Amino acid sequence: MSELLKQYKAIKEKYMDAILLFRVGDFYESFDEDAKTVSRCAGIILNDAKRRHAIQYCASLPANTLDTVLRKLVNAGYRVAICEQLEDPKSTKGLARRGVTGLLKPS
Repeated sequence: MSELLKQYKAIKEKYMDAILLFRVGDFYESFDEDAKTVSRCAGIILNDAKRRHAIQYCASLPANTLDTVLRKLVNAGYRVAICEQLEDPKSTKGLARRGVTGLLKPS
C-alpha cells in the first residue's frame, strides 16, 4: 500500500461516520464507499481503481468544485470531513502532512 493510502486510511479511521474528501494537489479524492456516495450524489465519475493497492473505487473532484459538492452531500444528509494538505508538498521531502480542517453536518 502506498504511503498516501496509508495516510488516507489512518485519517478515515477517525471519521468513519463521514464522507472523507482528501486533498491531493488540485483535487479532492474519495475512495471506496465514500467514492460511490460522492459519485451518486454529486454526479462525479466513479473510477474503478482495482489497479491501485487496497482500494476499489475512486472519485476525484477539482478543488474549485468543492463548495458545490459539499452542498449536495450535506443536503443529501451526509456528514463530510474535509482533509487538507497542511504543508506545501514541494517543500517536504516525503509525503505532505494532512489533517481534517472542517466537518460539515446536515442541519
